[in-house]
Parts: sequence; structure tokens; C-alpha cells
Amino acid sequence: MSEYFSLSECDVIGFDLDHTLCRYHLKETSRLIYESFARYLVEHKGYDKDLLTLSPATWDFCFKGLVVDLEDGNLIKLAQDGTVLRASHGTRHLSTEEIIKHYGPKREWKHFESLNTSYTRSAKYYFYDNYFDLPGALLCAKVVDMLHKRGSEVTVDLWKDMVAAIDHNYNTSAFKEDAGWYFPSVKRDPARYLQPCSDSLKAWLRSMKNAGKVLLLITSSHSDYCRLVCEHILGRDFEELFDVIITNALKPGFFSLVPQQRPFRTLVNDVEESEGLPSLEKPGWYSQGNWPHLHELLKTMTGKPEPKVVYFGDSMRSDMFPASSYGKWETVMIVEELEGEGVHSREELSGSIRGRRPVFANKQWGSYFVDAHRSESGEDEVPKLTWCSYSIHTYSTVAIPSVEAIADLPLDYKFPRFSPDKPTTTGYFPRPPDSLLKMYGTVP
Repeated sequence: MSEYFSLSECDVIGFDLDHTLCRYHLKETSRLIYESFARYLVEHKGYDKDLLTLSPATWDFCFKGLVVDLEDGNLIKLAQDGTVLRASHGTRHLSTEEIIKHYGPKREWKHFESLNTSYTRSAKYYFYDNYFDLPGALLCAKVVDMLHKRGSEVTVDLWKDMVAAIDHNYNTSAFKEDAGWYFPSVKRDPARYLQPCSDSLKAWLRSMKNAGKVLLLITSSHSDYCRLVCEHILGRDFEELFDVIITNALKPGFFSLVPQQRPFRTLVNDVEESEGLPSLEKPGWYSQGNWPHLHELLKTMTGKPEPKVVYFGDSMRSDMFPASSYGKWETVMIVEELEGEGVHSREELSGSIRGRRPVFANKQWGSYFVDAHRSESGEDEVPKLTWCSYSIHTYSTVAIPSVEAIADLPLDYKFPRFSPDKPTTTGYFPRPPDSLLKMYGTVP
């Protein structure tokens, strides 16, 4: 395999939508998602109204890559080997001594092997790896605080209520029915939450299509929400940019093998036809589906027995791991946390982004990429790659802060790719995060 990766080598270029092609105003969107979940718990499940009150400092608790242990209510940050680097119970930070007391002298989390080999969710834990989920971690922690204040135990009922809150706000009929609080708010004022794509990004997409590339859009969002988002960020002619659009893809299940795979369905006025398609015969807009059937269509469209596919996404669980492991696709991960560690995007340099919540390493959780493993005495510190950093290096071809960051590059630009034979700093564009450079003693 070459040390470099180039888009010009690919026959098919695919994109996730949310936080990949579409960038959100994080501060506004995070607040809306939190309030949507919290209002459901208060109004439908009888939780304390204090959940609706948050101080500005509380948002620092939100951190991508945390795992909530549903058996004890702890939120944990993991190293690449499953060591618990940091933890909280509710919003209360646990000391080194408390972590050792809970997880033993080696600080091992017992479910790590299951999570690390499948990236699936479980009845015993939940992995927060995207910004649509993330406010839920803060809400879970606040509910644990509230239960302890009452002298109540953390039970599985908490998670059942959280799942109900997610479903109430995000289920496929919520957009059409104006149900919940999330979709009605975005429909009323999309500009408050969505950032339009730059002209250079739209030109970049067109240039790839003009170069003969097949362009895909694959999102787990339902077709009506996808249309609203795409019209706002790309324009009303957005369908012309893509050969195949797949909504309600239900990733990572989209990448499942026989017999779990779901058939593709056609849409009529954003309603799925009840009868599934036995195969995909032509380009177009479809719902649900599976990658083996898509792969057969791509063979026909490209005229190649094994078309080379690259997929851009922001979620390890839904995009990178399944696309790489099952689809055998090249993968480009959007890692917005790079922007908080000295890696500037084009938008920041040009001043076109305003009002976004920075994703700096925070006081409670540290860096997304590297953290110090503290001994029981608290005196010795050994830097360790986080599990998130290890996952990026293992299942991504390249990592970038945003799609906009590469939109001005020629299609034959050669990106150094991640490789098990190379340092973990190799594969980040335009450069690695400060914490990784510091770990290897190469901070500029």
C-alpha cells in the first residue's frame, strides 16, 4: 500500500451529512439538543426542573469520546489499552485514588474488549462519539447528580428514559409531525443552527463530479430533514451534486452483512415504500439499504469490478469503523477537535466562522488525543494515547479538521496516510494536534 492517499485515485467519493458536509453552530445546537432531551424528561417523566438550568461553565463538561457505564453512572475517558484515564460520577470529577478504588490498581474497565472490537452500543455502556449525542452525556451526569441529591440509586430506568427522550426528538416522523423540540426549532430558524457551505466547497464537489467521480451522500437523517439541511447549506440545486443520495441509512447497520442487511426503499413525498428493492438498478435517492447492494450499483456505474471508494464522516462508530472494516473503503475522518489544538481551518483563518464553541482541551477531561496516566501516588505521569486517538489512527486513512480545510487542494494532492508502520502523528492534515506533537517532542 502506498504511503500516500489521493482523491484522484478514487472512483467513488462519499460523504456523511451532519458535522461532515454540514457544520453546525455548536453552541446553539448543543444547547437546543440538551434542552430538547431535558424538557422531555421534565415534562413526560417527572424529572426535576433544575435540569433545565445550566450555567455557561457547565458546557465545559461536554467532551467527545466519553463512555458512560450504565451499571454505575460513571463517565470515563479511556486510553488505547482500556485504562481509565479520567472519570466522573455525575459531574463530580473522580480522583486518582477513587478511580483505583473503583477499577483496581491497573484501572481496567471490564467492558473494554467488547467495545474495542465492535464499537457497538450495549445495555451496559454507551459511547458518545458525535455532537448529536454529546449533550446527552451532560444530561446523564446532571441526572446522576440529581438522584444522589435525593438519596436515590442510579438504575437502568435512567437510561430507558434517556433513550425515550432521544426517540421522541429524533424519530423519523418527528420532523413531519413537528414533534419534540429539536426539529421544530431548526425548521423555524435554520440559519441559527446551520452554517452554509462556502462557494469553494461547492466548486470542489462539482470539480470531482466533472472529473468523472461518482458522488454519494449517505446519512442516517430522514429525507425531509436532509432536504432542509442541504437546501440551506448547499442550495436548492443540491441534488445535482450527487449521483446517489441515501437517507435513513441507519448506520452502522448500513454496513451489516447478510442476513442482517436491510433492503433499499424508494421514497414518495418523503414516505418510504413498504416493499423493499431486491437490488439497486440505477442512481437516485433511496432510503435505508446496505453497502453490498450499493457496491453492485457502483460496479455498474464505474465499469470496474472493484471500484475504489473513499468516505468522509465524523463518527468512529457509524462511519470510520464499519466503512473501513466491512466496506473496505478508504476513510477520511472529520476531527473538529484538531481546531482546539493549534490546527487552524481555512474558515478560521479567513474569519468566516463566528460564534462557534471552541473545542479546546478542557480542565476536566484534558486533550482528546493524549492524556497523562497518573500513578496511585499521583506523582508519576506517563503520556498515553487516548482510545479515540488510537481509533483514528487504526480505522482512518486521513484525519482533517473539516471538509472545507481541503476544498482548495487539487484532486491529485497526496496526503500522508495513517499506517501501523508510521508514528501516530502521520495522517493528520494540515498537521497533527499540539498534544501529539508534544508527546513526541516535536512541538513547533
